[in-house]
Amino acid sequence: MGLLDASGPKDTQALLSGMLEMELQKRDYHVERPLLNQEQLESLGHRGSAPKTRHWRSWFQCSRSCVHAFLLQHLPVLAWLPRYQVRDWLLGDLLSGLSVAIMQLPQGLAYALLAGLPPEYGLYSSFYPVFIYFIFGTSRHISVGTFAVMSVMVGNVVDSLVPEVNGIPNNVTDDKPVQIASTLSVLVGLFQVGLGLVHFGFVVTYLSEPLVRSYTTAASVHVFISQLKYVFGIEVTSRSGPLSLIYIVVEVCWKLPQCVVGTLITALVAGVALVLVKLLNEKWQRYLPLPIPGELLTLIGATGISYGIDLKNKFNVTVVGTITTGLLPPVAPKPEQFAKLVGNAFAIAVVGFAIAISLGKIFALRHGYRVDSNQELVALGLSNFIGGFFQCFPVSCSMSRSLVQESTGGNTQVAGAVSSLFILLIILKLGALFQDLPKAVLAAIIIVNLKGMLKQASDICHLWKTNRMDLLIWLVTFVATILLNLDIGLAVAIGFSLLLVVVRTQLPHYSILGQVPDTDVYRDVTEYSEAKEVPGVKVFRSSATMYFANAELYGDALKERCGVDVDHLISQKKKLLKKQEQKLKRQQKEQKSRKKASPSKGTSVSINVDTSLGDMKNHDVEGSRVKVNAGDGIQDATANDLEATKPPSVPTLKTLGLPQPDFHTLILDLGTLSFVDTVCIKNLKNIFHDFREIEVEVYIAGCHGPVIAQLEAGQFFDASITKQHVFVSVHDAVTFALQHSRPDSITSVLATKL
Repeated sequence: MGLLDASGPKDTQALLSGMLEMELQKRDYHVERPLLNQEQLESLGHRGSAPKTRHWRSWFQCSRSCVHAFLLQHLPVLAWLPRYQVRDWLLGDLLSGLSVAIMQLPQGLAYALLAGLPPEYGLYSSFYPVFIYFIFGTSRHISVGTFAVMSVMVGNVVDSLVPEVNGIPNNVTDDKPVQIASTLSVLVGLFQVGLGLVHFGFVVTYLSEPLVRSYTTAASVHVFISQLKYVFGIEVTSRSGPLSLIYIVVEVCWKLPQCVVGTLITALVAGVALVLVKLLNEKWQRYLPLPIPGELLTLIGATGISYGIDLKNKFNVTVVGTITTGLLPPVAPKPEQFAKLVGNAFAIAVVGFAIAISLGKIFALRHGYRVDSNQELVALGLSNFIGGFFQCFPVSCSMSRSLVQESTGGNTQVAGAVSSLFILLIILKLGALFQDLPKAVLAAIIIVNLKGMLKQASDICHLWKTNRMDLLIWLVTFVATILLNLDIGLAVAIGFSLLLVVVRTQLPHYSILGQVPDTDVYRDVTEYSEAKEVPGVKVFRSSATMYFANAELYGDALKERCGVDVDHLISQKKKLLKKQEQKLKRQQKEQKSRKKASPSKGTSVSINVDTSLGDMKNHDVEGSRVKVNAGDGIQDATANDLEATKPPSVPTLKTLGLPQPDFHTLILDLGTLSFVDTVCIKNLKNIFHDFREIEVEVYIAGCHGPVIAQLEAGQFFDASITKQHVFVSVHDAVTFALQHSRPDSITSVLATKL
């Protein structure tokens, strides 16, 4: 009994909650309001002109608050450093900075090799840009420095220009490649700073996520192929331009018999060791305070083994060689090289910024702060611009290092500053210790770090199931980047992506809408089986905005979906009216000829008109009537001819014997319009004119305020098309159309339930 009593309140509560849920599901809402067209809405809502914002006025205002806001915006370090929480954040930033520096050292050496430069320049590029970004950057977690995609793009530029400059392969002299790479960095920085200052950060929105992921995947393939010569220890001709990757693969396969076995074994052992350490880090992630520095351990171990065994002389293994210690003085760029580098510099600037801002926004959303895309562009640009004077090559942010910086407790860019100081120590004192490091080990580090980007190829299966258009962008970007090289491939990818946007607006979904029973909701009749067309009313909608590229297609689809050959009907009507007019003129000519010919036939006609004053006063129509004494037959015939030749006052399709449309009203649902241009306005006017020609009235529904303003500016409204033809909703337009339908359609429309 006690058990039943205990369960009773729970059952009652469950029953009550179920009844409440059912009641909420059945609950309707009722709104009573007058039927509103645009004119009535403006009167009811007191519409006025939107206030014009003039942001440019604030540019010329100077005050203490403006200067303070300007400094905080362009020097973000002044905003967050004074509020730095030392107790909570310092330990995490120190550990994170040390972890990133441990990764930065081998990657800096390896990515310099990838860019076709001596290893120490990778260390310079891991120091100067990181410290500059610490001052100007807004992201707290991205790790700025050398990155594989940027390095391979720089390497392609160096390979293409060094033979052109001095006729000597770039592995013979280091002067020209360094000059080209540093000048390229300055030019990249100029592009990024300039675009950031004019608030051009939105340009990254044209690089969709599938495009960026596909491009980085294809770039990782370029990186992988470029490292094969170091893995096999063979000499490969430097190539650039379209199909260069294919030629390199063919040459590598052709020269495989010349492979140096010691180099291949060194690369394989280093690669296996790196993969095992990464697997251990993933498996023991919960138990390790810091990830095992596999790259640094591999670097130290390979250098020690190479020095102890003398791999260079005994097994012909290529080593890094002399590494200059200490910082180099700043060097001015070579302006005469700007013309040759400008195209590649812009491509590198866009790619570097796209990678940095995409990662920055991911971390910002995860940790609840905001990243300013324009300031990020300026910060990255200053990192490259100033770094170029200190002989750095273009940098961006590394995905792997950024993830490590976040996962090891990094909270701010203090972690980046710590890592740059550690790299400075390597540059000043410890760099020379890695002279015996085999290049095959650096190649193995690069290839193993490509794992994350190469795994992005699995996007193909995901996009096949979710979005075929994005899959098309992914495939075109990948193929173009592989075949046409990184710079041309990026241009083709962006061009194709934008072209696909235009094509998709030219191929929207057109639909005829029907009313869902007992609601004011209208949906596609082919998609909703219960949605029924309102008799006598056609409601048409396009899923895309109408503008010059698809205005003609909109009109064609409208006429097709309405089931009426409007153009043919108008043509037939004009032909019949023209024939009627010609017949009338012919009959009038015959009448005139009869009048001229009647006296010659001897017919006398005497007309006596009695217009006495009394008759006029008494309005005696009968007394004042024209009396025909002779020729009555001719006069009657002439009168009959005049009656026959008199055209109807308003010719209609029915009087002309043409078929009438089965609807009397067309409603255009323009709720999807975001803007209108002159072609759109002209097309709308043509629709009004054409359908009125076949006795169908046209109304517009669902226009937003800015669209109404643009229609006004484009002089769309006139005496024949007023704001009374524009309604706030489709249901308002349908209700008005039913109330003002033509008489012969009232019977069929009265049965419609609204």
